Amino acid sequence: MSDSPDVHKALKMVACNGCGTKVFIPSDLPPLATTPCPKCGHKLMMPMQLRQFELRGIIGSGGMGKVYRAFDKTLQREVAVKLMRPELAADATALENFFREARACASLNHTNIIHIYSFDEWEGLRYLVMELADHGSLDGRIEKFQRVPELDVLDVGIKIASALDMALKHNLLHRDLKPGNILFNADNEPKLVDFGLAIKADTYQEIGQETEGTPYYVAPEKIKREQETFLSDMYSLGAALYHALTGHVPFEAPTVEEVVKAHVFTPLTPPNQVLPEITQPTSDALLKVLAKHPEDRFLSYDEFRMALEAARSQLLVRKYTSAPPQNPKGKTGWWRR
Repeated sequence: MSDSPDVHKALKMVACNGCGTKVFIPSDLPPLATTPCPKCGHKLMMPMQLRQFELRGIIGSGGMGKVYRAFDKTLQREVAVKLMRPELAADATALENFFREARACASLNHTNIIHIYSFDEWEGLRYLVMELADHGSLDGRIEKFQRVPELDVLDVGIKIASALDMALKHNLLHRDLKPGNILFNADNEPKLVDFGLAIKADTYQEIGQETEGTPYYVAPEKIKREQETFLSDMYSLGAALYHALTGHVPFEAPTVEEVVKAHVFTPLTPPNQVLPEITQPTSDALLKVLAKHPEDRFLSYDEFRMALEAARSQLLVRKYTSAPPQNPKGKTGWWRR
């Protein structure tokens, strides 16, 4: 028993995000290092103090850095902290992208755009503190369930279209719409994230050799090196919704080059030809927003939202009137007349 105090000193209690239990990990682990949970195998992380923020677990990672679940000890709330990779600190382009994301998000106040709380530096580490949305992404839901229910897809589309409309009113284009950039919070509210490629909508864009964005969701005009507008963002949102709704990206091909070419030349298969149970209004709305030529799409986010809302309303009517209750005399309700 004489060595038990030393054993306890060598351990630190942390909460496992996998099974929810509190377990001990070796206290000599360096900050941010991970070890498997002894109960469920989920990765446990040694917490790290970053000013008033205690980083407690990793949420995800990308090219710019990693995002951690953290606790703000001053305001007593959970937040997300995005740490820029230290090796990128001297990269002027990477630093500008990180700044751009912080400034773009901070300028927008919308329920469905991730809120930015602060942007700072500590001991050479650049970091972004933002609203916590750690209940997965639209991409994760597609991967897990193959396809997302039509009503849920419409809800996401309506809300993210509204978020993009707010960004446009602040003269911003997102430029990287994809299922992985739509996250969900604890209330199942979708949040648009990652404004690292955002630019001013009225800025002349010098057309380069590379197409920025994700090939499966990129608008044809960007592939053709034409000037992009908010209609390019709208197309990308439509492509993400198509993927979630049908379980298939709009165009599938063996190579990225063939996928990109298909966006420009291959006719889109309507969603309800992929899955007959998809309603006609939803199928029509996505077919229009994924038109090859920008002028053939909805010409405002208001129009796009109205089409999605109309499809949602008809879907709900059909859902709740498919088996109407019978009255004592056996007559159906007024809605079936």
